[in-house]
Amino acid sequence: MKELAGRLTALDPDAGAAVQVIAYFDRLAESRAGLEALVRGAAVLAGVPARLFDGERRVQVRVEADGTRRDSPVPPDPAWPSAALSPDGVPALWLERAGAAPSVVDAVILERAAGAVRQVLDRTRGRAPADDPASVETLLDATAPESARLHAARRLGLDPTARARALAPAYGPPRIAPEQTTDEPHPGRVGVGPAVPVLRLPESWAAARVALRFASEEPGRRVVHAEELGGLALLADLVAPGAEPPADVRALEAAAATAPWLLATLDAVASTTSLRAAATEINVHHSTLQDRLAHAEHLLGWPVRTPQGRFRLQLALTLRHLARA
Repeated sequence: MKELAGRLTALDPDAGAAVQVIAYFDRLAESRAGLEALVRGAAVLAGVPARLFDGERRVQVRVEADGTRRDSPVPPDPAWPSAALSPDGVPALWLERAGAAPSVVDAVILERAAGAVRQVLDRTRGRAPADDPASVETLLDATAPESARLHAARRLGLDPTARARALAPAYGPPRIAPEQTTDEPHPGRVGVGPAVPVLRLPESWAAARVALRFASEEPGRRVVHAEELGGLALLADLVAPGAEPPADVRALEAAAATAPWLLATLDAVASTTSLRAAATEINVHHSTLQDRLAHAEHLLGWPVRTPQGRFRLQLALTLRHLARA
């Protein structure tokens, strides 16, 4: 490739430079370079700042011509040379070259950089799924043939080689999210499945449904990731929703009926690293927390300030979520 570029440069400098650009981005793609490295390559090769913006996948990278990343809130100028990430898409990659028509080399830089960026985004972030409940249901159905799930994935705009997660909301239909987009706000309880290859999403969906049972609107976490449960997930098989709760859960419910602050206080004690942290969590003085816990221990019938008692409390709160789910 170097020899070819040298010969072409002697005949046509632009053609030689274009071949060098192609070779450069091919090397970056083979080494699985990230988005910033690709945008940096475009900026350095073009000698002007380069910018990537994909609103659908919440990606924004801007790199100066010297290779320094410096994002900017100023929107791109429509007059800048640009390239889309798909044949029918809107511009997503720009070279900030104003006042001149794009050169042949600029066009090659944009084309090769956009192709490499598209591969990285599809591999690491997938695409935001379309609003197609039937395709989502098919993709999450473990009994559906693989060919049907593959077709559903393509209808949703998901790369079959990418990784994604299943989300199980307490209210509303199931959802599919790219691997990196799991921290968005949710209106209610939701279980988040692990990131898996798209064709294994039925496994993520099963795990997300288990995680949902551990979620609580109050007190406790509304969003629970299946990967964080570990061995706790086994408890879901032991407590059927609506079944008679264990004795400790009944004691917890009876105690909670006597004081509106009790559940939130006990949840803070169970989920923080110290009593002072728990007091801060619920915005009370440390001495007030001590008084509350003494009252709670009297109602529950076991201590909650010892390691064994705190573990028993954590277990009782967890079993309460499972019994109420």
